[in-house]
Amino acid sequence: MSGRRECARSPSGRRPGLRGRLHHLYYRVMRQGCWWSFILLLGGRAWGHRHVPRRGGVLLVSNHQSYLDPMLATLALPRQCSYMARESLFRVRTFRVLIGSLNAFPVRRGTADLRGVKETLRRLRDGYAVLIFPEGTRSAGGQMGPIQPGVGMLARRACVPVVPVAIDGACQVWPRDRTLPRPGTVHIKYGRPFSVEQVQRMTPEELVSRCRDRIGSLLADLRAVRRWRNRSRP
Repeated sequence: MSGRRECARSPSGRRPGLRGRLHHLYYRVMRQGCWWSFILLLGGRAWGHRHVPRRGGVLLVSNHQSYLDPMLATLALPRQCSYMARESLFRVRTFRVLIGSLNAFPVRRGTADLRGVKETLRRLRDGYAVLIFPEGTRSAGGQMGPIQPGVGMLARRACVPVVPVAIDGACQVWPRDRTLPRPGTVHIKYGRPFSVEQVQRMTPEELVSRCRDRIGSLLADLRAVRRWRNRSRP
């Protein structure tokens, strides 16, 4: 994680009230704990975080390998983020309170969830970085699945930069057939953003295709790093 201090402001840049400052402090403490776990337990590394704007709404579009992804994909960013999470995760009260306190919000998977779309747009307009997983579910074996077409329309409506994100290794740490995670190595890479102007010039289908290609290229970079490190070990 970069050594830069996270700004003590709301996502929009305005000075928050007491409740907002307390939540900001809570968010930082929780994220610091997760960051050190990422480094010490998972041998985690992240590249390209400077591609993500420090303030203002931004849509983070990531591949999806494990339950750890919402945490992993935003740990290197010195700003608060919001997360789409499937509605079933909010059914257990204690877990609902936990993930809600970390800015997650529910969406109904596999449906045209207008409430989820409106909440995403609201948070983007409030200045949050919002993380979405356009595959809709965890991939099998780490290979990226199809991207849902609605992502392109959402990005165009939001009028915010779109940053592709790649996660590699999380599927080995917590594969779909395991109840609990296991030790491993996870790498994250943020790509150059598609600007608002670029997003508006593309059709939703073109944007989906470009996002998929960019994430695929980032994954290839991360896997090349992993192969090089494996060969370099004595």
